[in-house]
Amino acid sequence: MQNRHMAAAFGFALSLAGLASYATAAGIDDPRRADYFKAFAGKTIAFVPVTMGIDLTEGWASVMKKQAERLGMKFEIRDPQFSADAGAQAITSLIAEKPDVLVVHNPDIQSYAKLLKRAEEAGIHVVQINMRSNYNSDAYVGADWIGIGEAEAQGAVDNCGAGTSGKVAILQGQPTSGSDSGMMKGADNVFSKHPEIKVVANQAGEWDATKARSIIATVIQQNPDLCAVVGFWDVMDLGAAAAIKESGKPIKLVTSGGGEQMACDNVEKGVFEREIAYQVMDQGRDLNDMIATVLESGQPAGKLKAVIYSPQLVISKATLRPGLCWNSRDLKK
Repeated sequence: MQNRHMAAAFGFALSLAGLASYATAAGIDDPRRADYFKAFAGKTIAFVPVTMGIDLTEGWASVMKKQAERLGMKFEIRDPQFSADAGAQAITSLIAEKPDVLVVHNPDIQSYAKLLKRAEEAGIHVVQINMRSNYNSDAYVGADWIGIGEAEAQGAVDNCGAGTSGKVAILQGQPTSGSDSGMMKGADNVFSKHPEIKVVANQAGEWDATKARSIIATVIQQNPDLCAVVGFWDVMDLGAAAAIKESGKPIKLVTSGGGEQMACDNVEKGVFEREIAYQVMDQGRDLNDMIATVLESGQPAGKLKAVIYSPQLVISKATLRPGLCWNSRDLKK
């Protein structure tokens, strides 16, 4: 009797082992996978940039589009082409159309604030990218502008100490933007501790390289011993670089931007002393993560209130290496 029980138990163990072996061979299903893809299928992501055609927005759009295609979502862009009025009209139309997620690149802190609140009240998740408004929506993904301003100001301090005039010019983009207000705070945090630094000009180039060139040319005429220019966007600051080159003076240009190959090239050539980059392609990944999070969470629009600050990347001759910057040509591949 005992032997029969032992044989039965042994046979049962063998059958369990066989089932386990079969399950391993057949694979094990992931019970979360179906719900994951279901959360995104058929959803619509709408992007309202400041403008398309620049490295920042083209990079973010490329990364969002790839995720949307992979997950079965619709991705659309409403390009206001640097017009806040056109952007407001686009957002108003989208509120009526009700996409699932609205991604917004604000031109300033006020223009879209009430509209973003209206969007979330209508059930649309709002993710703000790189330039926030006064309205605190589901998520902000972007640069820590105070930290960027501090790093840029420190770059000027490093180059304008003893033996120089200490004179620095600040070239803002748009003073009412979320980026500029933060960078000015960061710059003040640093310059207030360095009385040897004299800010002799603080003007706005309105994100335009031609205007930036004119402004800095005038500043150099008025201050021929200018030591450094602190610029708030590398594309605009190419105009400042042209003015510095024309002057023939050893003025250092410190800037910030998305870390595209243009930045590395200009640091290598000495056009930029350094760039404090916020790495557009990494921001795109973080942006996709937040889009996925608000859709998976099941929470009502406006409840999350999350922030992801982009790490800083210092691009200088000391840090240059192959692959440090991303290349906009790769977006077309």
